[in-house]
Amino acid sequence: MPARILVIDDEESMCHFMEIMLVKEGYEVETSLSATDALTQLRSTNYDLVITDLQMPDMTGIDLVREVKGFKAEQEMFVMTAYASVDTAIEAMKEGASDYITKPFKVDEIKLTIAKAINRRGLARENEVLKKQLQDKNSFDAIIGQSTAITQVKRLAERIASSDSTVLIRGESGTGKDLMARAIHHHSPRCGGPFVTLNCAALPETLLESELFGHKRGSFTGANRDKDGLLKAADGGTFFLDEVGNMSPAIQVKLLRVLEDKKVTPVGDTKPFDVDIRLIAATNADLEADVKGGRFRADLFYRLNVLPISLPPLRERLDDIPLLVEFFLDRFAERGHGPRRTVNADVLTLLAGYAWPGNVRELENTLERAIVMNRSDALEPADFPGRLTDQPPALSRSDGEEVEPSATTPTSPSPTLEIMEKAYIQYVLTQTDGKKSEAARILGIDASTLYRKLERYKMSERERPNRSSDK
Repeated sequence: MPARILVIDDEESMCHFMEIMLVKEGYEVETSLSATDALTQLRSTNYDLVITDLQMPDMTGIDLVREVKGFKAEQEMFVMTAYASVDTAIEAMKEGASDYITKPFKVDEIKLTIAKAINRRGLARENEVLKKQLQDKNSFDAIIGQSTAITQVKRLAERIASSDSTVLIRGESGTGKDLMARAIHHHSPRCGGPFVTLNCAALPETLLESELFGHKRGSFTGANRDKDGLLKAADGGTFFLDEVGNMSPAIQVKLLRVLEDKKVTPVGDTKPFDVDIRLIAATNADLEADVKGGRFRADLFYRLNVLPISLPPLRERLDDIPLLVEFFLDRFAERGHGPRRTVNADVLTLLAGYAWPGNVRELENTLERAIVMNRSDALEPADFPGRLTDQPPALSRSDGEEVEPSATTPTSPSPTLEIMEKAYIQYVLTQTDGKKSEAARILGIDASTLYRKLERYKMSERERPNRSSDK
């Protein structure tokens, strides 16, 4: 899409000349003979660049810049005049003009100046888009789930984010500790600083110490130059230390000093330097038991456990499975894993009957495998591995109503089909903005059946996404 430029000059010949020149360069150009009229245009239309004359009967170019910047602070604007002076140029720049053009001008020079401004505007837009994408990716909404368990954790994390105190995120592998840490950082006053991560379980002790604190040349075999550690790289931002329970006692002592004194001493050095970081630690270990067993320092544990957050395992929020499934199916389709698959209640019941020891990460990997195995647009129970399909099948009648299991049916800690169906109905209503007729079509039932289910599950108006009178 070509860049849009608005030219404002009370001389019609100048507007005509600028329009011809700029259209040949591939821009979309509009002109105005009045600054007052141009103000109206600018309030209703977006332009990549505005070029205005300085001396006009109804308003000066500098006054126009001042007015426009009052309601469009990011608007790129040039001022041009035949009466150039240092004072007017300085005044125009103070009011927000990004350049000052003297008439008569060389055509090639003004073309180059305009091209640079358009490119600058394009880069600014790209940065805005990237920032928005980064914010979306690292928001608390990126932690998928509407269950009470995960909602309470997200609310707690939102409150914690504004603090600068140390956070300890606890949870089983695959529960999303990294996502939570990133969300806390990007909602904190340090969001403009770096977010640096290190997994303590991924490195041996010698390398872990060097990566954390840095080292001096010659401090150990292979240290042929000075190296800054990741703690220094995180200065001014957040340092996320994952699997903190895997640190050796020696490294625990050095980390404790960082937390107490905000000082880092590289390996092989005697001179510490100051560092300004917020530490977020994470673990799937029982640190209290490790403290009692002498494997983890009690003083470090108390330093880390200032603001604790516990992420619930997936088996404790199984009613989030429909939301997670839809999210991952969308993601796989976007990443080129073929057409966007759908799932039915049988698949959701199958997924709810499994304990998910690997939590959300295991669910994602299992869905990816099912998509590879699937040969249609809808995932079926047969597409899933044996550890899931060995679960007792869901019991239902052809009319869609649930059948009570017999006395010989094995019991399971998983939620009932009723819970899963209620969660899926809520999800579909959310996706259709509460339009019940559309939701019924997607669910494969008629509207009257949907209304009976809403009443049966006692889904109040507050619970239902719908706020309309859609029948």
